[in-house]
Amino acid sequence: MKNIVLITGATGGLGQAIAAQLAAAGCQLILVSRNAERLRALYSDNHLQVTADCSTVAGARLILETAQANAMLPTALAHCVGNIRLGALHRMTEADFTDCLNANLVSAFHTLAAFVGALRNAKSPGAAVLVSSAAARIGTPNHEAIAAAKAGVEGLVRGTAASYAAFGIRVNAVAPGLMDTPASAGILSSAVGRDAAARQYPLPGIGSAVELAALMVWLLSEQAARVTGQVWSLDAGFSSIRPLVK
Repeated sequence: MKNIVLITGATGGLGQAIAAQLAAAGCQLILVSRNAERLRALYSDNHLQVTADCSTVAGARLILETAQANAMLPTALAHCVGNIRLGALHRMTEADFTDCLNANLVSAFHTLAAFVGALRNAKSPGAAVLVSSAAARIGTPNHEAIAAAKAGVEGLVRGTAASYAAFGIRVNAVAPGLMDTPASAGILSSAVGRDAAARQYPLPGIGSAVELAALMVWLLSEQAARVTGQVWSLDAGFSSIRPLVK
């Protein structure tokens, strides 16, 4: 891959993993975060770094305007922004629900809109990969907010893929189970919690950001040139099979 890749949420565990793999593949990167100091601490002066909140229209547009000002047109997008908000439906606060939607769904909508708009203006093909969740694919207790947000992401992927396939723009998503990243630190902070989480999967264990990043890199590559409108599960069978109970 020699193209220019836009990575949102570049300071998170997944964002860092995909940035490392894409940089090793020779890509030019545009790295986005709301935290400029964190970006600089992680990446030094490497790559184009943009401080923006992509959950707003203005923030998403700023990213592409900054790229254009630096003579860069990203033809691939890895949208890694998101958070985890768990809790029973009747107990979740309005603020937590709104934050969950903004981080996971609204940010995806505005970022994808700005990215696709830039490609259409340049009459260029491209590819995007978003992040869903196993929770959007199978009912999981206390995951109502994140399930609703990520199900919206999956609908966004399919609709956008349909709208822009004729222009050579591909849009896909990945749907992981629980991963060992800073976002899940609270869930995996104790040995008991980690063991319980690992045992819920048909293939026991906790996923890694490196594994998911590798799948996302493939979906952005020419090897996946015939793949669009798809959601790829990487959840150790959690959403599709029931293990033998002994």
